[in-house]
Amino acid sequence: MRELGPSTAVDFARWLRSQCDVPIVILTAMGEETDRVIGLELGADDYVPKPFSPRELLARIRAVLRRAGDGGEHRADAAARSLRFAGWTLEPARRRLLNPDGVEVALTGGEYDLLLALVERANRVLTRDMLLDLLRGRQAGPFDRAIDVAISRLRRKLEDDGRNAQLIKTVRGGGYVLAATVQRA
Repeated sequence: MRELGPSTAVDFARWLRSQCDVPIVILTAMGEETDRVIGLELGADDYVPKPFSPRELLARIRAVLRRAGDGGEHRADAAARSLRFAGWTLEPARRRLLNPDGVEVALTGGEYDLLLALVERANRVLTRDMLLDLLRGRQAGPFDRAIDVAISRLRRKLEDDGRNAQLIKTVRGGGYVLAATVQRA
């Protein structure tokens, strides 16, 4: 296999991501923060700069495959079907949410992606780090509250009162869980 140059690897990752949802790990000598950010933003699931140990590489590949397997086998199927939970309908093919009365609820791209991540992993506790990794390919900093803010906004749109939230529950010291049965229609 021929080694690709940095711009070629990033271009290839962008093209591959537009064609399918296969996991992508970029291995490169370009280890600057800017290079890593660009690689991740253009479609890579992980970015491993040289030098790296074989054990680290194997662990990173396993982590990417775990995330991809977390619904990856039904991701294409889910995109073609509606997901129903607690009276709400999420239509992945159209990237829209319908309330129980069938009225579309406007969501930002980030809110939609967060809701889809929760719905695809319903009844499983997802930590802030897991959610940030799934949504943005990065880990949370010690004071990063982006997920908390997004959850709060999403709860408001789902009419799920923050204090007595029944749909998106906070697990103290754990993260968040969508407490609903999801049906594919």
